[in-house]
Amino acid sequence: MKNVNLKEKYQKEIIPKMKEIFGYRNNLMAPRIEKVIVNVGVGRLSQQASFNDKILPEVISAISTITGQKPQTAPAKKSIASFKIRTGQTVGLKVTLRGNRMYDFLDRLVKIVFPRVRDFRGIDIKNIDQGGNLSIGLKEYLVFPEISSETSRVDFGLQIVIVSNAEKREEAVELYKLIGIPFKK
Repeated sequence: MKNVNLKEKYQKEIIPKMKEIFGYRNNLMAPRIEKVIVNVGVGRLSQQASFNDKILPEVISAISTITGQKPQTAPAKKSIASFKIRTGQTVGLKVTLRGNRMYDFLDRLVKIVFPRVRDFRGIDIKNIDQGGNLSIGLKEYLVFPEISSETSRVDFGLQIVIVSNAEKREEAVELYKLIGIPFKK
């Protein structure tokens, strides 16, 4: 059996199946994934002494390796004394993936990353909101095969949001199931 990437699978298998289930008249009515957003919060790490010199570049390098794209920094909008955060201080990183990078990332997420997560029982179907967006949280980034656990000195989690253009939640659930995202039974 030939290894088919997710984009080809979507066009050749998922669109006809969605047309059959929901009775769409043409291919463009079928919902599709518009973008994948990967977020990393580094607010807690920013309290350490060598944050700007060592920790932040390592986190940026890890996210770049995972996604294939350099992350954008998210500065704090206002100072919060109890959290020791100042305005303009980097508190997060985000990457927005579209097109081929998005499909490649989703393919790796489903086929490689989820099986490597410890005690993974599937994603709760409640993680899909009314707009059809799926939110996934990973406690550690070391489940990605591109990252070596021996060389990484920083530990952080990341959030993945898969944004679809589905009009109804049921359409989005079916789309994610056909893509191969494992949901809890």
